Formats: sequence, C-alpha cells, structure tokens
Amino acid sequence: MEIVVRSLVVSGTATLLASTWSIVLAYLLVRSPRTSRPLIPLLEGMVGVPTVLIGLLLYLLLSRQGPLGVLRLLYSPQAIVIGQAILITPLITSVAYRVLTHSWDMYGELALSLGAAEGQAAKIVISESLSGVAAAVVMGFSRALGELGVALMVGGNIRGYTRVMTTAIALEVSKGEFELAVSLGIILLLILAMISLTLRFLGRLRE
Repeated sequence: MEIVVRSLVVSGTATLLASTWSIVLAYLLVRSPRTSRPLIPLLEGMVGVPTVLIGLLLYLLLSRQGPLGVLRLLYSPQAIVIGQAILITPLITSVAYRVLTHSWDMYGELALSLGAAEGQAAKIVISESLSGVAAAVVMGFSRALGELGVALMVGGNIRGYTRVMTTAIALEVSKGEFELAVSLGIILLLILAMISLTLRFLGRLRE
C-alpha cells in the first residue's frame, strides 16, 4: 500500500503541475493560429517520445556534473514529479487544444461577435470544455502512472522513498519474486481500468 500511495501521490502531483501550464498553453495556441500550425504537430509527435529518453536527459541535467546538480534533486520524488510532468505535457496540451478549438469555434467567436470581452469569451469556452479538458488531464495521469523510464532513471527505485509501482514490478521480476510483482500489476491494471471508465464517463458528459 505504501508503494501504491506513493505512486498515486507522485503521478497526481506531476499531473497537476503539468496541467497548470498545459491548459493555458493550449488556450494560447487556440488564439494564435500561426503559432499552433507548426507547434501542435510537434507536440503530437512528442507524445510518443520514449520515457527513457526523457529520463536520460533529466538525469544529465540533475546529476552532480549537470547544470542543475546544485539543486540535489536526483534520486528524489521531486525529480520523478518533474520528469513525469515533462512527459505528459505534450499529451495534455494536444488533447486540450483539440477540445478548446472546437469550443472556440462554437462559442468563442459568437461571444466576441455579440460584444463580449476576451476574458468573458475565454470563460465561456473553458466552461463549455470542462469535460474534455478533464479527460485530457485524466489521460495525462494515466500516462504518468504507467511509465517506468523516468521513475527508474531519476528516482533510483529507493525503497521507502522513490519506489513506485512500475519500478517495484520491474525489480521484483528481475529478482524472480513474482508474487509482489503480480499483486502490484493487478492493482495498476485496476487503477488504469478505473481511469478508462472515467474517460468514458467524461466523454458522455461532453456529448
């Protein structure tokens, strides 16, 4: 349970952190078509970037010889949070962009034509997009919870400190201890199934 709770806290924190800038970035891209045309395909392509690559880059930044080594964040939960937040930013931004673009075309332009201020139009668009944006956040959380590369490379899989479900499963399998690995795998699958059901529910709300 300690590993499960730590996984939920770390991935949840990373998701909240990524959401704070991803949703704002998505809205700004909706209002800046010239910028969004080249940037959105780039972000969508980055969704599939291997987690070990992000883990490696972050490791080089946070190691003692790296430019951010003075922060001493390597092999800490904070390092995993930062890595997972970076990992899921393209996913949340690209999905939220599609949702906000649809709402802007439906409601934002109409609000401006009726004399609404930019801020008022933004509130209308965001309120009409809540279920879709929430779905994007949930998708980001699912991605963060199930990743291994970042958690292993910058967290170090330290027992009682940075060990999360995915790194614990990998460790137990390497040791030949399958009981705990299977138990954690079942819990992870159940959580991901609940997330999938939540996404379907949010999709129905959006419809």
